[in-house]
Amino acid sequence: MTTTQLTIHVPGNHLMRPLLGERDELLRMVEAAFPDATIHVRGNEVVIGGTDADRVGLLFGELVTLLQAGQEVDPALLARTIDMIKADEHPAEVFTTEVLKAAKGRRVRPKTSGQKRYIDAIADNIITFGVGPAGTGKSWLAVAMAVQALQAKEVDRIILTRPAVEAGERLGFLPGDLMAKVDPYLRPLYDALHDMVDAEAAGRMLERGTVEVAPLAFMRGRTLNNSFIILDEAQNTTPEQMKMFLTRIGFGSKAVITGDSTQVDVAGGRSGLLSMERILSGIDGLAFVRLTGRDVVRHRIVADIVDAYERDAATNPGPVQP
Repeated sequence: MTTTQLTIHVPGNHLMRPLLGERDELLRMVEAAFPDATIHVRGNEVVIGGTDADRVGLLFGELVTLLQAGQEVDPALLARTIDMIKADEHPAEVFTTEVLKAAKGRRVRPKTSGQKRYIDAIADNIITFGVGPAGTGKSWLAVAMAVQALQAKEVDRIILTRPAVEAGERLGFLPGDLMAKVDPYLRPLYDALHDMVDAEAAGRMLERGTVEVAPLAFMRGRTLNNSFIILDEAQNTTPEQMKMFLTRIGFGSKAVITGDSTQVDVAGGRSGLLSMERILSGIDGLAFVRLTGRDVVRHRIVADIVDAYERDAATNPGPVQP
């Protein structure tokens, strides 16, 4: 391997502390991630040597770009940035993409390259399938894109739906009328909406029908025009329900279908999601985006669990044994 030495000039001493972290915490993370590189800091210069110098130089360049764009670099963001550099991706391009300015001034941005591909696909297509494990932001980012489209007056309303099917439970065992019974199944979509707009605004949107949250069965017989429609937990649709949903989409509408093919709870395992890519591939305006364990943005242990299941599925195909 070729040994390289290069110098990164940081534009301003004020960026050095957030770049290196408190007591050089972030610098130590970089050194641990790239043991074949040597890193020396001199004033506002970072001198890098060793066989990994090019990658570490690219990493510091990306971090400086993020800091100049107003991003805060913390250990979690640095860990994702390191992973992306090792995968020959461009973190600054991902992390500076803004989807929405959400409630309380928080900015919604993709946190992985897979998430960036996902939101780009939603923006560019009429129908987007987002398939991947828990924690990859499939539903949350879809709701963010829906709120953004509503605020930009690209659509007149948002429709959030999911099949009322869950592991080991039946609606008949729950108290209350039909809406009370299905409310627990729709709660994740309410939660995502409240992350994007404040509680008062969300209440008004629901009251006026600008946002509709309903079980999938309520979609039958309707034509949904000028709407941003999200079908969540699509792995729990039957093939007949999936066809019914896709044929509801009307003029001026956009649809996002999210699901996790490893968590099928529909009776008999007849999931309407599993065969969609085979049936629908090649249709203009329709895209499939597959997210993986690398796109999990919950606690790192969740990503490790997802990776373990993916490795096991690769070596032991078939249903998971207890």
